[in-house]
Amino acid sequence: MSLRLSLVGMPGCGKSTVGRHLARQLDLPFADSDSEIESRIGMPIRDFFAREGEDRFRDLEQEVIDELTQRDALVLATGGGAVLRPSNRDALHSRTHVMYLRASPEDLFRRLRHDTQRPLLQVADPQQRLRELFRERDPLYRRTAHFVIEAVRPSVPALMGMVLMQLEVAGLVDPAREPVPPRRAD
Repeated sequence: MSLRLSLVGMPGCGKSTVGRHLARQLDLPFADSDSEIESRIGMPIRDFFAREGEDRFRDLEQEVIDELTQRDALVLATGGGAVLRPSNRDALHSRTHVMYLRASPEDLFRRLRHDTQRPLLQVADPQQRLRELFRERDPLYRRTAHFVIEAVRPSVPALMGMVLMQLEVAGLVDPAREPVPPRRAD
């Protein structure tokens, strides 16, 4: 199958988790742009962000997204800020089918309140920061996306079902396809 699918959305909306499961279900390679960046720089994004700054991080992110969106087939989980640059929005929208996993700042705060790895949330009031990021990014996610999936507290299987249903309705995957059985943990 030569399907290219991207997941965009706020930090903590489930892009990486859903992306991994979706890739397995569709028998496609999975890529996570943040993991790819960390592999290239040899350190956590949080450390790179602190040392080099957001602009340098966004430069690397742009290179990685440009490369990943040119692969033959994949499921790509992007970083929460990937849509900030027009070139990323264009590459994602024109080369992949983009799913926006949309969740409210309040739901995201419940999921992320103990997270210490996301650089943009290491502030005095992370819930207010999530509201600001949502106001800024929601229109960009919507502009980039082909599909918007409301990710308000669903389980991973429920969210996967919603994504797969959208792909089937759009004719991008065959509804009669055989699901890939779950992998056994050895």
